[in-house]
Amino acid sequence: MKPPKNKTIWILIALIPIALILGFISGKMADEVSPAHIAAAEHLIGLEFSPSERDSMIRNLEGHRSSFEKMRQQYINNDISPALYFNPLPHGFVPEQNQEEQDWGLPASVDFPEKDHDLAFMPVYQLAILIKSKKLSSEKLTQVYLQRIKTYSDTLQCLISLLEDSALEKAREMDQELAAGKYRGPLHGIPYGIKDLLAVKGTKTTWGAMPYKDQEIDQTAHIVQKLDEAGAVLVGKFTLGALAMGDVWYGGVTKNPWNLNQGSSGSSAGSGSAVGAGLVPFAIGTETLGSIVSPSTRNGVTGLRPTFGRVSRHGAMALSWSMDKIGPMSRSALDNGIILSIIHGFDPKDKSTISAAFNYKASKPLSALKVGYFKEFFEGERASEQDKRVLDELKEMGVQLHPVKLETSVDVGSMLISLYVEGAAAFDQLTRDNQDDLLVAQHRGAWPNLFRSSRFIPAVEYIQANRFRSILIEEIHALFSEYDVIVTPSYGGNQLQVTNLTGHPALCLPNGFLENGSPVSITFLANLFEEEKLIMLGRAYQEHTDWQKNRPPLFDK
Repeated sequence: MKPPKNKTIWILIALIPIALILGFISGKMADEVSPAHIAAAEHLIGLEFSPSERDSMIRNLEGHRSSFEKMRQQYINNDISPALYFNPLPHGFVPEQNQEEQDWGLPASVDFPEKDHDLAFMPVYQLAILIKSKKLSSEKLTQVYLQRIKTYSDTLQCLISLLEDSALEKAREMDQELAAGKYRGPLHGIPYGIKDLLAVKGTKTTWGAMPYKDQEIDQTAHIVQKLDEAGAVLVGKFTLGALAMGDVWYGGVTKNPWNLNQGSSGSSAGSGSAVGAGLVPFAIGTETLGSIVSPSTRNGVTGLRPTFGRVSRHGAMALSWSMDKIGPMSRSALDNGIILSIIHGFDPKDKSTISAAFNYKASKPLSALKVGYFKEFFEGERASEQDKRVLDELKEMGVQLHPVKLETSVDVGSMLISLYVEGAAAFDQLTRDNQDDLLVAQHRGAWPNLFRSSRFIPAVEYIQANRFRSILIEEIHALFSEYDVIVTPSYGGNQLQVTNLTGHPALCLPNGFLENGSPVSITFLANLFEEEKLIMLGRAYQEHTDWQKNRPPLFDK
């Protein structure tokens, strides 16, 4: 072959073999771990090693990377939990095991309201009396809520799946059982909804995220099964912020019924919005770092975050195996107690569940409770008038308040890497397949970026964070052991981080409104597995005030 006349082309052809060789070498070099790679990684983790130490690490690091690659060749479902699991119990602490019969102290009768929308805003415990006395059928009540969901769910952008046919079938079954003399308890025939990260056979379970919007999981969550056995009627699956963050999901932004220009807050956004607008009397939410407290506050409802391990998470999307908790959102503290009595308990399918009794006695006097309050959170410019008023209201009720200081010897914020690492592991496949690009939220604080950056958190630091967490558990247990309930602003200091990391229960209640009409809340805290004390004080407070009875004007019709 004659050489080309164009000298430039000839030179380029001559250089091709050299380029190929250099490309092979550079590719091989890029595939190998070098001291420069290690030095760059040191900068990310805040450590520095000597040149000889870097050189000695190379073979080990290549072995680690080989292990990573082998693991990544195997698909692992979100429902597979780690062999290491979190236990919130301090040394020597054993929850009460003797389960007694519940004493709810319900009124003997309830007047039947004249209008359906008045019925829709009644609390569970009143609806239960109407159904038990046969003044109201489950089918009628279910139809009321189904119609409200059809009327308002698009406005609120709060619904994923309406389960009309199965709901009406279950409601009729409950009416037939009652007619035959069989009564399952206070949730018999009561409609409810769930956050759409709980699996139900035959329905979509979207996790609020575009990559999973058509996902069907061939199982039903343990909590849904327990509610079904108690006679409750599942009417719908409600929205959540994508992968349990915020109120932004693949279909839009779930709205706050008190202010349609504002999101419902997250991530139990749909559950909070639906209860707030009277589309269901109660709904199930989940919390990892505020996802029951925040939407309960925003939507003016009462939310209960149970103790970690109190309620089975089998059939629920995992975000953080050591922090995820499931609880009810309703119209009253008493409602939440009734619901918790059904959904709590050990479940062999969830290794994190802990056997513990839940004993509520309406006859127990309020004076039996020793109540503290985080004094510094009620002082200064950031303290709200609504929160300060709660202290006065509790004193009017005869509650003696003891000032308490929330102090820890460890840095709480740094422990949140536990959440980030576990979330990155739970959605590892999503990140590696670049499906995270399909999520609506893509800002710096959204899951896609958090999952990617969390891959650079060293395993050693993850373990260290959980060792410090053990210290935190002991310190908070010592504090809470001195009081039955501690009152705090819902977002006071870092208590929300602290108590989510330690697994302590919280009851979030409406306590007023801002000038713009938005609801606000107060939070009651208790020691591990002592939710009955929260229900006691919460019920008394709500009987003394009435904030929970307010209705968003646009939906009070």
